Parts: sequence; structure tokens; C-alpha cells
Amino acid sequence: MTKNIVFFLVAVISQNSWSQNQERSVINGKIKANTNDLEGVYVVNAQTEVMVTTDAAGAFSIQAKPNDTLVFSSIQFKESRIVLTSENFTDLNFTVRLNLVMHQLQEVVVRRYDNINAVSLGIVPAGQKTYTEAERKLHTATALNAEANANGMVGGSISADPLFNFFSGRTAMLKKEVEVEKKEFFMKLLEKMFSWEHFVERLKIPEEYVKGFEYYAVENDKFTTILNSKNKTSTEFLLGELAVKYKEIIASEAK
Repeated sequence: MTKNIVFFLVAVISQNSWSQNQERSVINGKIKANTNDLEGVYVVNAQTEVMVTTDAAGAFSIQAKPNDTLVFSSIQFKESRIVLTSENFTDLNFTVRLNLVMHQLQEVVVRRYDNINAVSLGIVPAGQKTYTEAERKLHTATALNAEANANGMVGGSISADPLFNFFSGRTAMLKKEVEVEKKEFFMKLLEKMFSWEHFVERLKIPEEYVKGFEYYAVENDKFTTILNSKNKTSTEFLLGELAVKYKEIIASEAK
């Protein structure tokens, strides 16, 4: 009886050891959900940190082996984790079902205070639009002359300042300032969300290239859209994808 138990334990340990040492191979699969928008879902091997995205049909291919964990994540879906079995690699219809994120609002009680607002209290002039500092400079440099009609000029006129700013290039410079201001906002948001160690230790960005990588990331419109949503999981996945491309750029420039 004791010999049988020992033999069984040895067999189990040997099987686990073989499974752990087994080489990874490509597994093909597909996601399904109650939507036709299946493209761009992140599929990450938690053991190797390799990441791919699904195509328009929801299909994906990734290197893995039995007992690896695949993590599926996207803005519109709840995160799902699947521990792979050997059967998944031979299943021609390996499918993972994802659930849509449902945003349920709490009860909202609306009370009407029609006569109390910032305008009625004199805090903000009626009809005034708010601007950032760079946007305010640009608006001032390109605005119509409000005094034109008062001086008898029918239909209004553009003052000399906006014309001068346009031909001197100041308007273009101010527009650039607005774009720089937006980039600086995203840079601060990115640095607030992820530490310096995350870039160096997790994403393997060389220390001297971290700041350059941050600028590279915020130049990507898709990334800044996700970053602005403050969804850390989706932001981290896309940041990892950009890190791979950025390191390829560094490597090519070093040749």
C-alpha cells in the first residue's frame, strides 16, 4: 500500500515537472461577447508578460503552455483570467466568453435652484467661456475687435493686432503653446499614475530614456484618450505595448 502511494506521488511530481518545463507554443483562440466590437481586447500571458490584442473577429494568437494564466482586459469588458489546460491547445474552437462592463448609476435626487448660480451671484459674467492660460492668449490674439461696431464700422472688423499676429507667426506660436500645455497635462497625469520604478523595473526602459519615453507615449492620441479615462489597467496594457516599440527604436538608433 505504501509503495503504491509513493509511486503515485512520484508520478504526479514528474507530470507537474514535465508540464512546467514544457516549451511554450502558440495557442489560437477567440473571444465572444454580447457585442460586435471585439477588436483591441488585450490578451496577456501573466507568466511571461507577453501581450497581444484581438482582431476585428475577436481572434488572437499567443505563446503559452498548460498552467499559464491568460488575462483578458479592455475598457468595455470585465477583466477575465483563464488558466490554460493541455486540452485548450488542441481545441480548434477555443473560446473565451467576456462580459460587458455595466455602469449602474445610483439614485440621483435633483433639486432645482433656478435662481442661484455663478452668474446670478456675480462670480462669472454672463455668457463667459473659461479658458486655460494658453487658450486665453490664443483667443486674445485672434479675437474680433469688439469696438469696431461702436465706431460705426458696419459688420465689425478684425483689429490690427490679430492681423499682425497672423502674419508675424505669433498665432501659430500660441497654437503650439496650447498643444504643449495639453502634453504637459498628460505628462503629469502619467507620472501621477505610474512611478519611476514602474518604467525602469516593469517596462525595462533604461533610466536615461524614461523621460523621452513619457514624451513618446503622450504623442500617441489613442494612448492619451485612454490615459484621460483614468482606467489604470487599460492604460498599463497600452503603455506596455508602446514600451516594446520604444525599445525597438532605441535599439535601431544604437546600431
